[in-house]
Parts: sequence; C-alpha cells; structure tokens
Amino acid sequence: MTDKKKHKHKEEINEANAEAVATPEISEQVSADAEREDLKRQLEEAEAKVSEYKDGWARSQAEFQNYKKRLDRDNELMYASMKGDIIKKVLPALDDLERALQNRLADDAWANGIELIARKLQNMLGAEGLKRIEAEGTEFNPNFHEAISHEPSENVASGHVIAVVQNGYMLGERVIRPALVRVAQ
Repeated sequence: MTDKKKHKHKEEINEANAEAVATPEISEQVSADAEREDLKRQLEEAEAKVSEYKDGWARSQAEFQNYKKRLDRDNELMYASMKGDIIKKVLPALDDLERALQNRLADDAWANGIELIARKLQNMLGAEGLKRIEAEGTEFNPNFHEAISHEPSENVASGHVIAVVQNGYMLGERVIRPALVRVAQ
C-alpha cells in the first residue's frame, strides 16, 4: 500500500472509531428524549383523567344536593298534606261547637264552658297555621268560596257574598275547605 492509501485507510478507521464512540452518546440522547416524551404523554393523560374525575365528582355532589332538596321539599309537602287531612277531620267538631254557641238559650256556665272549648280548639288550630276564610260581604271568589245559592239582595252588591253557611279554612296558602256561601244575584 502506498502512503496515501495507508493514510486514507487510517483516517477511515479513525472516523469509524469516532462514530463508534459517538453513537452510544447519540443513542442515549435519543432514548432519553423518547422517555421524556413518553412521560409527558403519561402526565397529560393523568391530568385529563384527574379533570374528568373531578368534574364527575362535582356533578355527583350537585345531584346529591338537588336530591336532598327535592326530598326535603317532598317531605314538607307530605307533612302539610297530612296535617291538612287531620285538620279537615277536626273541622266538623269545631263547626258543631260554633253552631251550638250561636243557638244557645241562656248565658250560663255550661255555654261559657263550650265557648272556652271552642276558643281553645280554634287557638290550637291557629297555632298550626289554620286561618278562617273571611267571606261575608266580599266578592265571590271560586278559589275560596263555594256557592250553595244565588239570591236577590238589596243590601249586598251582585256577585258578593250575602252570608256564610259554613266557614272555610286555609292552611298556609292552601285552601283545605272552601267557605259555603250564599251569593247575591
């Protein structure tokens, strides 16, 4: 071999050795970059799952709060309905006491005792939220009154209540029994 060829061959060997030495460093760099990219991708996936789970948890909390509110509202309505049903059963006794007092003959102790019982019963029912529907002299309202007759009247304007035959009652904002009334024509 000539010197030139030897020299060229020597350079090729040196370059090959240099590549051999450089290749592990490049290979390690490529491997580290790939691992870093994989870790970034895993982190992004984990953050997406965290966000998804957090949103699901927040929705579940909101649904549970709505469920509790709906359950409380339903329980209140059921309680009010049950209370109204019980009060409806007591109202005929109150009506009888009021009729007895309207027709009493003398002002004796017995009548005063009945009046005291009627007042106590009215106070107990009032404490539960029961209100009497005031009807006499007011304009007829089918939401609060039930007409049992239409009669001509000189003293009361047409369409107004002449007299109350049976008192009506409200429990809160709910009519539990409309007032039975006579209405002027």
